[in-house]
Amino acid sequence: MKQSKSGVWVSWNKNISYNYKSLYSIKTEQELQEVIANTDKVRFFGAKQSSADIAAGTDTLIDITTYNKILSYDDSERTITVQSGVVLGDLLEAIESKGWCIPCLPDINTITIGGALATGTHGTSGNLLSEYMIACSLILADGSIKEVNERDKLMDAVRVSLGVLGVMSTITFKCEPIYTLHVKEGPESDKEWLPKIKERLQRHDFLRVLWLPHTDKGYVITGDKIDPDTKIKENLGPKYLKHRRKTSKILYKYTHVFPWITAIANKLLYRGFFNSRKEHKGSLYQATVTKSRGSTLELAEWTIGLDQFPIVFEELKKEINKWSNKSFIHIPMDIRFVYKDNSWLSYAYKKNIVTMGCVSRNAATADTYEAFKSIESIFLKYGGRPHWGKRFTAKDNQLTKVYEKWEAFKLLRSELDAKNKFLNPYLTELFNEIKN
Repeated sequence: MKQSKSGVWVSWNKNISYNYKSLYSIKTEQELQEVIANTDKVRFFGAKQSSADIAAGTDTLIDITTYNKILSYDDSERTITVQSGVVLGDLLEAIESKGWCIPCLPDINTITIGGALATGTHGTSGNLLSEYMIACSLILADGSIKEVNERDKLMDAVRVSLGVLGVMSTITFKCEPIYTLHVKEGPESDKEWLPKIKERLQRHDFLRVLWLPHTDKGYVITGDKIDPDTKIKENLGPKYLKHRRKTSKILYKYTHVFPWITAIANKLLYRGFFNSRKEHKGSLYQATVTKSRGSTLELAEWTIGLDQFPIVFEELKKEINKWSNKSFIHIPMDIRFVYKDNSWLSYAYKKNIVTMGCVSRNAATADTYEAFKSIESIFLKYGGRPHWGKRFTAKDNQLTKVYEKWEAFKLLRSELDAKNKFLNPYLTELFNEIKN
């Protein structure tokens, strides 16, 4: 176990920083237990890519990225067990080497498994990633280990827990046989793609819409399972498409000063980068997951029931198209679909949902990005729920109205961590706990 004393923890976007007294890099479960048992306050971090302030802010920190081994496979049950610091990309490559898959994946592969589960990471046209976890070992506040599996009533609380019930140590995932997706992409007007959502969810195995604010357009991505030997006419679009993020950064450079420039930039970006059709095939991982991030960004994401989404969408569109406000939104807004589950703090608890991401390409000026405020206000109005790993300002009194199990989760948290060992200032305020 490696220990560093007195330093500054800085987030991926360099917009959150904290002084710490001790930073531990651990490699074994015993080391993880030891640090947790012998500290008054502790938080833990992986890739630091969360836009929410949940990873640091305590005197003692644990770097979980060195706790990153793939421990075992069970071929008959098609399961894999890993340490919580494993990066998602490494996990998925290991799974694919076995001819398996996890059938719902997020947009990026650089996050650690523990962080992805704790914050409710998800893909589209399936469940949260945490729904494929069938067992885990949880290090409690006193350093003891609690084994949790699907037969344990605690599992529905542990699946999405913000890291406040304990620290996930080892995790077992249930996998499925790998499959090949035939992916088609192309632009559609809002009047075309919006009414087709439910129909497409039934017809396709994969559906994602990249909405382009201020253009009246969406970029629709569908995927259908095919035999891997099926021949398709691959079309990856013009070669210049790879420069979209760099171009976006240039066009949005001064939008924090002159927000209206965003509307013009979006129209240019649509014509240059979202106006062509593409077609390709591959596994879910290979065909749909971004393998690198060219630049930092800040994100908010809100979820709403599938049936309510058209109403919320139209209200949001009307609001941000008013030139009287400053809520001009960088493109794209990522629209995805998640099926209902039973996890207490899941966005999809007991209902099918639509998720809508909001991005600021200027991470350094994200605090003044009015769009974050507008999308939160509208989604909360309709009972929307925020993504735990992204930006939002809602606190306890609002969250208890939109999460049916919020109070039950708070009670469980206080029972498992009576001294609030796993709370930092942000989480203390989020749960409305007394500081100690």
